[in-house]
Amino acid sequence: MELLIEYLNRNYYLLVPALWVVGFALKQTPKIPDWMIIWILLVAAIGFGTFAFGLSYEGILNGILAAGIAVLGHQMLKQTMGSRKEKKEIIKVEKRIDSDCGKEEVNKKKVTIENEDEES
Repeated sequence: MELLIEYLNRNYYLLVPALWVVGFALKQTPKIPDWMIIWILLVAAIGFGTFAFGLSYEGILNGILAAGIAVLGHQMLKQTMGSRKEKKEIIKVEKRIDSDCGKEEVNKKKVTIENEDEES
């Protein structure tokens, strides 16, 4: 990530957190599918870059880099926090299984917990 920031023009540094906020707002909007959010952020970053700093190769490239850094940073945070949450849930499941005696009940709980994980 630091390597990408080296290539990003200083004028675009504030665009990255702004894109995070826009992305969060889009994520809360029910009519916009998740797969479309990154494309909207990319177009917004390029549009802002060309509007604020002129229509040039450098403006477009910095818009793309700003969107990439915003999305990459969000995914890094999400994956790190998600893996911690999964580990805690696995430990809870293992403790429940160890405390139960009947195999049928244990299997039912495993299936229920796995189904809940797939839904979220």
